[in-house]
Amino acid sequence: MTAARSHDGPGPLRRAGRATGRALRSPFTGTARGIRKATHAHGAGESGLGKLIELHAVNGAGDVMITVALASTVFFSVPTDEARGRVALYLAITMAPFTLLAPVIGPLLDRLPHGRRAAMAGAMLARALLALTMSGAVATGGLELYPAALGVLVSSKAYGVVRSAVVPRLLPPKFSLVKANSRVTLAGLLATGVAAPIGAGLQTIGSAWPLYGACAIFIAGTFLAFSLPHKVDSAKGERRARLIDPHGEEPVPPPAPKPSGLRKDRLRKDGLRRNGGKPAKERPPGLRSVGGSVFHGLQANASHRALSGFLIFFLAFLLREHPMAGQSAAVSLAIVGVSAGVGNACGTAVGAWLRARGPEVIIATVLGLALGTAVLAAVFFSTAAVAALGAVAGFTQALSKLSLDAMIQRDVPEEVRTSAFARSETLLQMAWVVGGGIGIALPLNAVLGMSVAAGILALGAATSVRGLLGAARRGTPHPRVA
Repeated sequence: MTAARSHDGPGPLRRAGRATGRALRSPFTGTARGIRKATHAHGAGESGLGKLIELHAVNGAGDVMITVALASTVFFSVPTDEARGRVALYLAITMAPFTLLAPVIGPLLDRLPHGRRAAMAGAMLARALLALTMSGAVATGGLELYPAALGVLVSSKAYGVVRSAVVPRLLPPKFSLVKANSRVTLAGLLATGVAAPIGAGLQTIGSAWPLYGACAIFIAGTFLAFSLPHKVDSAKGERRARLIDPHGEEPVPPPAPKPSGLRKDRLRKDGLRRNGGKPAKERPPGLRSVGGSVFHGLQANASHRALSGFLIFFLAFLLREHPMAGQSAAVSLAIVGVSAGVGNACGTAVGAWLRARGPEVIIATVLGLALGTAVLAAVFFSTAAVAALGAVAGFTQALSKLSLDAMIQRDVPEEVRTSAFARSETLLQMAWVVGGGIGIALPLNAVLGMSVAAGILALGAATSVRGLLGAARRGTPHPRVA
């Protein structure tokens, strides 16, 4: 009798339990399959770009968890005057040392071309451990919180630099760099949007809980970093790049014909005379050799990044002290934050659609758009003007950065492209630090703040737009990458 039952299969209760389990798992497994299908589409799965997209989503989710915990401790939990002092202390202890460490990050990572996966995994693991360290100090706001926050900041920026350097190694066939970066950035934005309310929910349980969540996320990211393809660690053919101000904007002329033996010997002797009898050293490749487009694009992007840092800190205190009409401080900040996030997502989507078409003109155009919006916000300051400026700032920063990536891919030789990405990202992070410092120091006057925002963009336009448009008119001697 027992044997007969064993052949009849599981009983009705067991079948019902399995059906219930499948029903409960279905939303999660279906969502996971959908995410995997989206991140691995168009050859991204085969090239390894899909894994990097997922890793960047994990990175964004972990960072926003830490941001939620720090914001509630440093900013929201105390009166405005004390909060301003705390944030100023945060900048002094974390951002000021970072401005000294940031120039070292690029060259240091250049020395680890065979360990990029380990570098990203190390940045993830370091933030996991630092999140645990911060969980004990976040409730009291003690000084030990700030060195840990500095470590989180440095680790996050180090990951960003390595990620920018890795993307060119994982491009699928017929995939432009601007499109690849668009996918990576969108994944980070979506993960941030999902993780932010989760972090806020964990905050209601206890001030340390968002940090516990960040620790778990970064541990998962540590293992995911090692799942990237081995070619990420390949440095074949790479050399270091230098960011040099190219005063001469002329395109690089075609290579001259090789001299004959007699002329070659004469050129060698002339070189020895010019160098005091010593052989001329081969100059390392720099961005001077590819014209001024990349340098001026970097100048324009630095102004966008400085504006971002300025608006984050200035509007945070301004709207807390003077909320939007009929809204609380938290709702006012949420409106501006959502506007900036939506603008950033739209800029990323438009960048993927535009691909690499005329990046110089795109950068000059969006810089003018941001400048015009900032001027209008200063002249006609209102709730709508602030929200519009946040949206436009997010849109133009995303589109300008993607266009800069396209120019680096197009103009920088492959053997120095990875190094150029590392250095450009480091300089942009330094610009954000400078903008944030100005936002903290400025008096909470709305018109003055919007005027300073316009001034930051005007400085960027004055130093970059003419060079960008001139380079666009001349064209590039380098073939565009599809």
